[in-house]
Amino acid sequence: MGTADVKRGAAGGVSCEEKGSRYRLDGAVERGLRERLRLRLRSTRRRLARRQLVRPHSPTRLLSAIMKPEKKKWEPPLPTRVGKKKKRGPDPTQKLPAVFPTTRCKLKLLKMDRIKDHLLLEEEFVLNQERLKPTLTEDKNVEERTRVDDLRGSPMSVGTLEEIIDDDHALVSSSSGPEYYVSIMSFVDKDQLEPGCSVLLHHKAMAIVGVLADDTDPMVNMMKVDKAPTESYADIGASDARQSLGLEQQIQEIKEAVELPLTHPELYEEMGIKPPKGVILYGVPGTGKTLLAKAVANQTSATFLRIVGSELIQKYLGDGPKLVRELFKAAGEMAPSIVFIDEIDAVGTKRYDSNSGGEREIQRTMLELLNQLDGFDDRGDVKVIMATNKIESLDPALIRPGRIDRKIEFPLPDIKTKRYIFKIHTSRMNLADDVDLEEFVHAKDELSGADIKAVCTEAGLLALRERRMRVTMADLRAAREKTMFAKKDNGPEGLFPFTI
Repeated sequence: MGTADVKRGAAGGVSCEEKGSRYRLDGAVERGLRERLRLRLRSTRRRLARRQLVRPHSPTRLLSAIMKPEKKKWEPPLPTRVGKKKKRGPDPTQKLPAVFPTTRCKLKLLKMDRIKDHLLLEEEFVLNQERLKPTLTEDKNVEERTRVDDLRGSPMSVGTLEEIIDDDHALVSSSSGPEYYVSIMSFVDKDQLEPGCSVLLHHKAMAIVGVLADDTDPMVNMMKVDKAPTESYADIGASDARQSLGLEQQIQEIKEAVELPLTHPELYEEMGIKPPKGVILYGVPGTGKTLLAKAVANQTSATFLRIVGSELIQKYLGDGPKLVRELFKAAGEMAPSIVFIDEIDAVGTKRYDSNSGGEREIQRTMLELLNQLDGFDDRGDVKVIMATNKIESLDPALIRPGRIDRKIEFPLPDIKTKRYIFKIHTSRMNLADDVDLEEFVHAKDELSGADIKAVCTEAGLLALRERRMRVTMADLRAAREKTMFAKKDNGPEGLFPFTI
């Protein structure tokens, strides 16, 4: 109706004024307008009631809200910084708010912790699997060996492989004598099969079901020197343009007989001679025989096997000769090699008739040693060094040329050599100013290299007994008297007599 004013008339009708015109309405139209107005007011009242502008039972406020526009709320003007001082410190509007984890964040954090625990557990499991892998492999190997043993069957016989025909067949001779044409089982390691090796045969099918391992005595492996000694030729002798000190002559002889044939064999071929097969070192005790053998082991890259003569004497019959055979067999397999037999007089004494079973066993061991030194088979690059204190008691067949081609004597040291040995053993000692080693060098006592070392060691112990860090002349004199007393009076009588 626009901006029309609605008024109630005297006759009960409604007059409407719009743009200066007046219209007369009948009763039906009046009732329709009232009904429409009532419905519109009711809908507007409900709508405004939802918005909480007026109460549902207030029609006056409802009409004012419909007819009048809403007024805007007053808002303060924006503050300006004109004429204000700038505050020091951080701007509170830019300060980061304090954030606290909500329940949802806590649940997410717990979930991440669980995932991390699972990953750590998985990593530990993988590491344990890698660590326990060798054990699993060993268990698998044991299981496979058990299956192979079941396939082999029991009992089994031992034979010798004579010839390999093809990949699946071979000729084998049994212990009874005849040879058999047998098959080789598929699980046998064919790389280990070679003519002459011992094989396991099935007792019914006579097929090769295994290869016997090498039956070398474990004692032979213990004879091998794995770690090279620390002694060198410089600790034994030295030479210059004017004189030769220490065991320089003995060093030169053993180099020509043992070391040079292994390092430069072409020199002997050009000369048309065969290198010596072995040497023997003899002399009174303490002159450096074993020390020189250690220096040879240090200087050469060949395999060094060391054994004492008393180790060749075994308890049971035949074990001594067997040990000698296995010793030289191992030396041939490890060639170039050097076999050092110390105290050879334990098994190499002169032969004589005896009713004792032990003496006869020792003689059999020596006969096997003679056969290995100069037998039918060539030893190749295997050199032998022997050492003894009594060369006169050895059997002539053992030290004859062809077996032992060079005999190297180790005499007692002379004045120059004694001075050199004293210098070696006192080089690291704290000596007092009154020490004069020339007194001991020119003494009439027949001191060996081991005796000189014992004198120096004993003098150091006497100084430590008195809480001193320097060795005096009195300590050296007391040590010499103690060493010579133990050597002359308390030593075994009749062995190596010394002249005073």
